[in-house]
Amino acid sequence: MKDSPPENTTAAADPGPTVNVQIHLRQIPLLSQLSDEEILAIKGDFRIRQYPKRTVVLQKGGSGDGLLFLLNGQLQVIDVTEDGRAIGLRMLKPGDFFGEIAVISGSTRTASVVAMSDVIVAFLPAPTALHLFSHSPSVANQMLRHLAEKIQRDSEFRTLLSINNTARRIFAFLAMQKKSQPGTPDVVENLPTHQDIANMINTSRETVTRALAQLTQQGIIQKDSNRLIIIDAQALQRLVDGSDSKAA
Repeated sequence: MKDSPPENTTAAADPGPTVNVQIHLRQIPLLSQLSDEEILAIKGDFRIRQYPKRTVVLQKGGSGDGLLFLLNGQLQVIDVTEDGRAIGLRMLKPGDFFGEIAVISGSTRTASVVAMSDVIVAFLPAPTALHLFSHSPSVANQMLRHLAEKIQRDSEFRTLLSINNTARRIFAFLAMQKKSQPGTPDVVENLPTHQDIANMINTSRETVTRALAQLTQQGIIQKDSNRLIIIDAQALQRLVDGSDSKAA
């Protein structure tokens, strides 16, 4: 029997109660520019894993045995402080990959990843992922850009956490998360829960709720399903900068 066209290939699912899930490998951004031969070479190595909400998908300190791709749902990367507090580092959306640092360095996982909803994840063993990193120019180029952006994002997040005023820290978090497109208002897609935001920026859920209510009352933001519409991005930036007297 002849192989199916690479762009329509389906990765094999792990045995168990998991439903049969089809993955179009070219729809995964990191793999979108692979040649037909490269797609055919890796398709059989993928394994599909399903996790219910609040499950630990990756455990800090665990083996860097593979690269993972989020196919459906939402994940949060977290770290745990010495006093046992969980600190959210960033959110992951479908199409994102994770676990790359441990794969590249051959070390253990540097953070945990927790399912914020029911999720479907594709797992690619470390040897296959490393071969892609070193032999596929398109994957290598994307990985370099990803690592550079990660360094910049982590630097910006450390700057955010250094803001003493809690309300300004919340405003700055929203400004960091927003996405811009010409002709449309800025939006924050897949907005984390108030508790998750609080965990990420070291404050309380009640404080986050009050700050978002303040922004809504002032007409700066508007909640729409699972996203936040930033109606007045300039006003939000003034609050971030502390140049608006309404920032408490």
